Amino acid sequence: MSAILVTGADLAPQALDLLTDHEVIFAGKTPTEDDIVALCATHNPVAIIVRYSKVGAAAMDAAPALRVISKHGSGTDTIDKVAAGERGVEVVAAVGANAAAVAEQALALLLACAKSVVSLDARMHAGHWDKATHKSIELAGRTVGLIGLGAIGLRFARMADALDMRVIGFDPYANNLPSYVSSVDLETIWRESDAISLHCPLTEGNRSLLNADTIAKCKRGVIVVNTARGGLVDEDALRAAVRSGQVSSAGLDSFAVEPMTAGHPFQNERGLVLSPHIGGVTSDAYVNMGVAAARNALEALGRRATAAA
Repeated sequence: MSAILVTGADLAPQALDLLTDHEVIFAGKTPTEDDIVALCATHNPVAIIVRYSKVGAAAMDAAPALRVISKHGSGTDTIDKVAAGERGVEVVAAVGANAAAVAEQALALLLACAKSVVSLDARMHAGHWDKATHKSIELAGRTVGLIGLGAIGLRFARMADALDMRVIGFDPYANNLPSYVSSVDLETIWRESDAISLHCPLTEGNRSLLNADTIAKCKRGVIVVNTARGGLVDEDALRAAVRSGQVSSAGLDSFAVEPMTAGHPFQNERGLVLSPHIGGVTSDAYVNMGVAAARNALEALGRRATAAA
């Protein structure tokens, strides 16, 4: 029985039901890259389902039977795709499986920033009543700029449109956009957005896309939301912009280094609403991503078997 390695401690039962013809090996809750390499050397899996940690060339070389790496989610930046291509290993992702969950988290962060939900809650619990001094931001009629118009970005766009926001977006690969999304270039995103929400994959070409220079091009008081990848944001530049008021507030669900550890500059920073990369972590998304990852792995293995026959 061939093995499938899961770089995590669990997989949805519905996904495991699809993998009954394989031996499923779990790497544990917080596997390191070295752990993945060691497990590949021991079990020589035909497929890896990636939940946590990175999968690089060393892991692939340790598993000569490896044919497919399947992401439990949509972002494949933790997989060395160049190394996979050089070794004939197919990389697949569960695109759209967590779209509703992540889009809802982006909306929650946008609303939390615009309505000062976190700071007002803290003040109320401390015994204050700030009705006479506080004014929130009304989102209706304002412009939200989306960078990335895939399944998650478009889901978020639909919700923003329902709030009567003007929706503009940048995505060089998107087409057949709904009527309520205006396709624009990045310069227009920076110039016209009252809020910016990131929904694109991380590549070497867009690393630190939001940086001191691009933030300076934005409207003063812009809101920033990132539920994509932490590497898209220059964290030092964002922190400085929040402190100066160039960015009024930011809602962040992903970070350059995860997990965030004690002493991170974002901790205790006013103007930042933080969540621990849980945008796609719902009970529904857990099942959807697991099933999609399992199916994608099996379909890729089937294609390889057919081609070899």
